Amino acid sequence: MEEPATLLAAVNDRIAAAAGLARRKPEDVTLVAISKTQPVERIAPLIAAGQRVFGENRVQEAQDKWPALREAHPDLALHLVGQLQSNKADDAVALFDCIHSLDRPSLVGALARAMDKAGRLVSCFVQVNIGAEEQKGGCAIADLPALLTEIRATAIPVAGLMCVPPAGIEAAPFFALLGKLADDNGITGLSMGMSEDFETAITLGATDVRVGSALFGARG
Repeated sequence: MEEPATLLAAVNDRIAAAAGLARRKPEDVTLVAISKTQPVERIAPLIAAGQRVFGENRVQEAQDKWPALREAHPDLALHLVGQLQSNKADDAVALFDCIHSLDRPSLVGALARAMDKAGRLVSCFVQVNIGAEEQKGGCAIADLPALLTEIRATAIPVAGLMCVPPAGIEAAPFFALLGKLADDNGITGLSMGMSEDFETAITLGATDVRVGSALFGARG
């Protein structure tokens, strides 16, 4: 297993190279290190190597791992990248700095109420079901304008759009489509790209890439 600092440097080099191809600045791309299922002892070396933005899939897992880490490192940012149940909205708003999976009107209401109650605004990416896959979360492409209208009627800050393209086929067309949807709706943020395709995502405008196995190794 390579050292975490070595893996982080390699990923950052790849981000810089992809950004250069697109004539973008590497610092305009946020690396979200996906630490789901990873124990604290595997996360700590990445923090020591300079990584400051991490992503978790589940509220409960994040509650178990992150309070102590964030107390020790107050400059860390924590993103929720997995599906969020409406009944977990209060917990998510208390713990996370950004949510990547806002995808339905009921969750808009739950998050708006949670943010109002907490006196804390948390930026949200609107997840789009870019491949129209029944098993995946995300709003349908046709429903996106109406959902954005609902969100914009609240105080919820819109960070951008997010997608997870279908597995096993070329991701670029789906990234390009998400970029067009963002342009059509006056949005600049794009959460797209994972370990196997984040360079392609960056060349197509990704502002946030969600990288796990390239930093932590493949999960068993």
